Amino acid sequence: MAGIGLIGLGVMGAPMALNLQNGGHQLFVHTRTRREPDPLDGKARYCASAAEVAQRADIIFLMLPDTPDVQKVLFDEHGVAAGLSAGKVVVDMSSISPMETKVFAERINALGCAYLDAPVSGGEVGAKAASLTIMVGGPDAAFEQVRPLFELMGKNITLVGDNGAGQTTKVANQIIVALTIEAVSEALLFASKAGADPAKVRQALMGGFASSRILEVHGERMVKRTFNPGFRIDLHQKDLNLALQGARALGVALPNTATAQELFNTCAANGMGRLDHSALCRALELMANHPIAPDAPTH
Repeated sequence: MAGIGLIGLGVMGAPMALNLQNGGHQLFVHTRTRREPDPLDGKARYCASAAEVAQRADIIFLMLPDTPDVQKVLFDEHGVAAGLSAGKVVVDMSSISPMETKVFAERINALGCAYLDAPVSGGEVGAKAASLTIMVGGPDAAFEQVRPLFELMGKNITLVGDNGAGQTTKVANQIIVALTIEAVSEALLFASKAGADPAKVRQALMGGFASSRILEVHGERMVKRTFNPGFRIDLHQKDLNLALQGARALGVALPNTATAQELFNTCAANGMGRLDHSALCRALELMANHPIAPDAPTH
């Protein structure tokens, strides 16, 4: 049993914290908006600040929305850095800028502590099932120290390289996911407009080379019109911004990533930013003036 800190009890952070707690660890947590009912059943120690979490825990996990949130939680007056002592490990499982991650790691290292960037893929379903894919950047020794805790939260756990490599891998993941959602959206929209049953088209495609996890899960959402998140469009917009900013800095063209981002922008402009990212199909439906399937009736 180890004292573990976790900052951020949102859609992803809460079930991840619960899995750590169920693994027999004492949790010290901090959240800007404590959720009711308490997802940790009152068994965790709620701390007044991120600094207090860092004082009490040997390994401190972060699960936050964006780069500025991580910077604030780490380095504000009452942030993690203010409570650290040498030998501790900070593990950022948020999805943020790879470039800024390297800067954050250097600042934490200067305090005598290790830093891992360990973003995840798998969404709320994976967080609850402890089946997340975890992509890690950082030193080998810190990775091996934290690995047993990663194994309480995920299944596919890979040390990719040095600090920043985990976040770079997550950006690559988000490019693939966005473009595959866009491809599934176009295919099902084409089939529906041509008069085929999109549910049966999806079923048929699941048995062929076009089969994918996106077609399975998000294709079903498109057909059944279940766009409650999941993973929100506004968060995927943030991730594609990281991809496009990085591409510009690296001198790389990502034309289809840019197109997917414009479709997300269209959804956001039409009040759909907080829907699941499978609702990207709604942008294409607006352009075609045709839905993949009728919306479920509301009562």
